[in-house]
Amino acid sequence: MLRALVLLVAAFVWANPARAQPAYPTRPLQLVVTVPPGGAADFVARIIAAKLADALGQPVIVANRGGAAGTTAAAGVAKSDPDGYTLLLNTIATHGIGPHLYANLPYDPAKDFAPVILLAKLPLIMTVTAMLPAQSVADVIALAKAHPGQLAFASAGTGGAPHLAGELFKTLAAIDLLHVPYRGSGSAVVDLIAGRVAIMFDAAPSLLPFIMSRQLRPLAAASRQRHRLLPEIPSFAELGYERMDISLWYGVVAPAGTPQPIVQTWPTSAKALPTKGRTSQAALPRHSMRSCATRRPAGARSSSRPA
Repeated sequence: MLRALVLLVAAFVWANPARAQPAYPTRPLQLVVTVPPGGAADFVARIIAAKLADALGQPVIVANRGGAAGTTAAAGVAKSDPDGYTLLLNTIATHGIGPHLYANLPYDPAKDFAPVILLAKLPLIMTVTAMLPAQSVADVIALAKAHPGQLAFASAGTGGAPHLAGELFKTLAAIDLLHVPYRGSGSAVVDLIAGRVAIMFDAAPSLLPFIMSRQLRPLAAASRQRHRLLPEIPSFAELGYERMDISLWYGVVAPAGTPQPIVQTWPTSAKALPTKGRTSQAALPRHSMRSCATRRPAGARSSSRPA
């Protein structure tokens, strides 16, 4: 009788694997972010982590692991145990650009992850230091043509969307800019404010506080429509650059093989995320002209001039 009961329970568990899963989560979770603190991805991750911690009843720890345009962090998560406790805030760099940029990518973006949810899409903004004597995209192009190779644009790292946005802008405008890659947006924005670099393409979370404080000047949104937080500036499409339609996007993925009942917990919990907020607009001033030297910034990574 006991043997028959054991066999019956075993058969029930085998036929109902979802019910056999232990309660989830029972310990803290880790959300891996592909950039250092201070960038748009880090901003998104910390909002999500706080809200999901409340929804799931367990802490969600944000782990920043920058390097190789996010592919290092993605590779680490791909090799993690598929138990739902290590997840990745994936980006256009890890799953969109990386597979085309790196010949020996240490993961398969389609096979090594279980998709969970798409969280946000943030259009890039072309911003210049307030010290640059440029009030428009046309002014930047004129300056770059007058001083080829002397204006520098910063990015959060080689191979990311902000870097490629700058390279696309160079091509479309037929100008020569110097690319200066940093280890994340935070240090790049510091040097942009200081005038050590002139231009940067990035999303609102990294730039908006300094636009509002008038330390940075936004010139155009890399989208077909005007940016909802900066409606006073044109879109690149309005200026005749329709191909300058570039956004950062963020989602959550788990390692492949993560049980579906666990994966499905995240979209349900994501309903606790905040809705779109409103940001007040500030008048963007015309600052006095001052040239921006392109000396090597202390926080920048070494970089050769793009061809």
